[in-house]
Formats: sequence, structure tokens, C-alpha cells
Amino acid sequence: MIISLLSDTHNKHKQVHFDLPGGDLLIHAGDISSMGYEHEIREFCAWYDKIVTYDHKAFIAGNHDWGFQNNTEKVSEIVNSYKTIDYLQDDLLCVGENYEDMVKIWGSPWQPEFHNWAFNLPRNGKELEEKWSQIPVDTDILITHGPAFGKLDTVKGSTVNLGCELLAERINTVARPKIHVCGHIHSGNGYYFDGQTHYFNASVLNEHYSYAYKPVTIDWNSETNEIKFI
Repeated sequence: MIISLLSDTHNKHKQVHFDLPGGDLLIHAGDISSMGYEHEIREFCAWYDKIVTYDHKAFIAGNHDWGFQNNTEKVSEIVNSYKTIDYLQDDLLCVGENYEDMVKIWGSPWQPEFHNWAFNLPRNGKELEEKWSQIPVDTDILITHGPAFGKLDTVKGSTVNLGCELLAERINTVARPKIHVCGHIHSGNGYYFDGQTHYFNASVLNEHYSYAYKPVTIDWNSETNEIKFI
């Protein structure tokens, strides 16, 4: 399965267009916009829809994407008008012929409180724990906007981990996904494998919001969980 991963395009999605080689699945891990204005969401969805080189295209919202939290009816109308893309907000997307062999993809935009942004919930609180408890135990690919604690979650020049402790606990003890894709912490861009889960911070912009990191494309064997970078 050929999968491309990206995140945090912040209205600069057209700059990455020629770095998307095509494949089976395209994943965007949130922050498609600057503030989630209606026109920003329309522009992103129109661009995402026109990418015809992937069989499936999924995305989630991020902390900048206010419209998905505050203007849900209109945004749902926009997103649902496109039949080639799947928006996941605590939702499951299954890719494949039959349920047993399907690749199960869960997407969620929530994160521990980070200034006064969208999809914030109190760190280590019950509300956030309830969100992560919805992640199915047979999830193959988990998409969240923010990273898990200790995994690609530090700002350049700092050693402070900004990821979510409760998400890390859910991944390590219950959900155990094969792949976890996030963004949010731009300079956390990178890859880490702990022997169980492949972690990708797929942010494409640096801390100055310049296009600095190309989307990641991998060839993934869903049975053995082996990957090759393309």
C-alpha cells in the first residue's frame, strides 16, 4: 500500500502539490487553514478533490481549523459535497474489500489545551480520555492532529514534550496502531519506530510557516507492518 502523509499546510497546500507522487492513500493530519474560515475550507477541499492520483484521501481538522468546531453545519455541507475525500472527526474509515482484511483508519482532531485554539481539551482530563477511549482496538492507522507524549513532540531548541500523555497511554496499552500520523508541532517533523508503531510527524511547514519538509510517502505492508520510504 502506497501512502503519502502530510500535515499543517496552513493554506499553502498548493506548494506541496508536485511532491505528492500518487498511490493508494493520502492522509492530511490537520491545520489545513489559518483560522478555519469558510473560504479557506472551500479552497482546501476543492484542491484535495482535484488530486486524482490517489484511490483514497482522508483528512482531519487541527487547532487552527475553527470552522470544523464552530460552523459545523456549513462545513459539513462543504465537505460532504465532495465524494472523493473523507473527513474524519472521531470516525472510522475502512479501506479494502472485506472487513477482516480492511485497513482501518481512525481520525480525531483533539489535543491537550494549547493556548486558545480549536479542539482543545484540558490536559489529562476526563473529556480527553473519553475521546481517546473511542479509538478502536483494531485500528491500523491512527490520525491525530497532536502527537503522543514523547514522540516527535518537541519544538526546535527545546526539550519540553508537548504531546498528549493520555494518547500515548491509549496507543501503548490498548489501541496499538501500526501507524500513527500527526502534525501540530512543526519542528517535530520526522519519523520514529518503537517496534510496535510507526510514528510520523508529517508537518510540512517550519516554525516560520515556510514550506520546509516534503510530504512523506511510504510503501507499507499492512500484514507485516514493514515500510519502505519512497
